[in-house]
Amino acid sequence: MTDVNNTSVVIKGGTILDQRGELVADVRIEGGVITEVGSSLTGDRVLDASGCMVSPGFVDLHVHLREPGREEAETVETGSRAAALGGFTAVVAMPNTEPPHDTVAVVQMVRRLGEQAGLCEVLPSGCITVGRAGEVLAPMAELAAAGVHIFTDDGTGVQDPLLMRRALEYAKSLGILLAQHCEVSRLTEGAVMHEGGCCSRLGVPGWPSVAEELMVFRDIELSRLTGAPVHFLHLSTAKSVDLVRAAKAEGLLVTAEAAPHHFTLTDELLSGFDPIFKVNPPLRELTDVIAVRQGLADGTIDAIATDHAPHPPELKEMPLDQAPPGMLGLETSLALSISELGLPLQQVVGLLSWKPAAIAGVADRHGRALEVGAPANITVFDPNLVWTVSSSGLASKSRNTPYAGRSVRGKVRHTVFGGNPVVVDGQAQR
Repeated sequence: MTDVNNTSVVIKGGTILDQRGELVADVRIEGGVITEVGSSLTGDRVLDASGCMVSPGFVDLHVHLREPGREEAETVETGSRAAALGGFTAVVAMPNTEPPHDTVAVVQMVRRLGEQAGLCEVLPSGCITVGRAGEVLAPMAELAAAGVHIFTDDGTGVQDPLLMRRALEYAKSLGILLAQHCEVSRLTEGAVMHEGGCCSRLGVPGWPSVAEELMVFRDIELSRLTGAPVHFLHLSTAKSVDLVRAAKAEGLLVTAEAAPHHFTLTDELLSGFDPIFKVNPPLRELTDVIAVRQGLADGTIDAIATDHAPHPPELKEMPLDQAPPGMLGLETSLALSISELGLPLQQVVGLLSWKPAAIAGVADRHGRALEVGAPANITVFDPNLVWTVSSSGLASKSRNTPYAGRSVRGKVRHTVFGGNPVVVDGQAQR
């Protein structure tokens, strides 16, 4: 966490928006916590929130910070800066680094780098299997003791059902959460995009929806068998959403997330063979996009998670079949959610803030209602500001946004992390 100085900060002239509803009030912060909520408050430093919503900080369950091993694409510092500019006060760092998050040493290093950057809380995830190879379980007890809550082999799903069952049994005993990348790899070998009409016209290998849905079904049943909770990463198909909806109706311990690109973009964008639109899981058809939106609207999908996946230009500009999958997401998530989902603003903030905070196990300090005594992890955003996405204007070291040139509505103005303003008037302070 950041060092908190002794000066007081007042967020003035905004409308508080949290779990309880809306309230026009100022917020006073001192010593890293909220000390007063009221009118006409004064402090050593004032953040103007006129015309803005003042909400609990956002939490991203799915971010690739690339460090260690791929610092040319992103570092913990640059990714944290992008996160803060996007209104996030905490991010879960995915484990597919080099080396991966399968040892306490790597996890502690990533956490320490986050603390040094001081822009948001970096929560390292742990690998389910050693090296994410899907063969031997990682030392989950040791990693859990080191503070890891979410475990995933993101980028590859755990293919062996017996190994996944054992992992869920251990997770239940340890009180941790397994997050699954749902992909039956035998069905996606060589695939570059969604298997559908566009794929057929282009004559390229396709990724069938069933490759995701089979694993969603399997792990719902394994959750039922073991009694352990399971979280589904970046759902992308209508059937996957239906499966999770049915599981929740039964009372099973399942949660799910969706990425903004899966509720804003379709596979038709790949008709020009542009790798900027290549992602894993792939962009799907319009019926899937509509289903993901509905899943977010009715609570089937619990959270919006960016799957922020930076890549340097020399890799992303390779031919479609060779370019790595992935898109930037941290700085555009709020605006896309406001612009495209058509949901009440409180529901959008819940999907970005308190609901993912609960899944990440950090609801004690992130996503909390803005009341006296709560940690001061706060996002101030203008829900009506229209702006145009520019790849060169993003804080990430990489530029692979699929939204360049797109007009969107909603922008973060200030972000307060640990009581310290880390973004002021849209500018990172470090």
